Amino acid sequence: MAFEHEIRVAWGDCDPARIVYTARLPWFALDAINAWWEHHTGDGWYQMEIDRNVGTPFVRMEMNFRSPVTPRSPLRCKVWPNRLGQTSVGFHVAASQEGTACFDGDFVCVFTTADAFKKSPPPERLRKIIEEHLRASPATHQGSE
Repeated sequence: MAFEHEIRVAWGDCDPARIVYTARLPWFALDAINAWWEHHTGDGWYQMEIDRNVGTPFVRMEMNFRSPVTPRSPLRCKVWPNRLGQTSVGFHVAASQEGTACFDGDFVCVFTTADAFKKSPPPERLRKIIEEHLRASPATHQGSE
């Protein structure tokens, strides 16, 4: 079962078109991924970087937009790891409001030794947690109709 993170969308997140400003959507997805880390490991990115010397900078982000996001209801972001390499991890985020798909995306980051900013394998503890929750992403339709 995917982890679900709820985001309270605010009026200040919106643009003149009265929908969430496009740049906020990756922000929401990253907030959901950070919540996944906190829920499953007890540490978010800040603690991982500062307290554990484990960095996870992003190397790829890909998003598909489905339906506008508004402040009318909470944004529910389902998150799970969808790939695990020797030094990288991928996450899938699927966001919806009131059962309507709003966006989904795939996000890949590499593990680093934070203070040296050098690529490294994930700590064994994190690798095991990721492996427990690893599942494929659903097939997505790309392009417009």
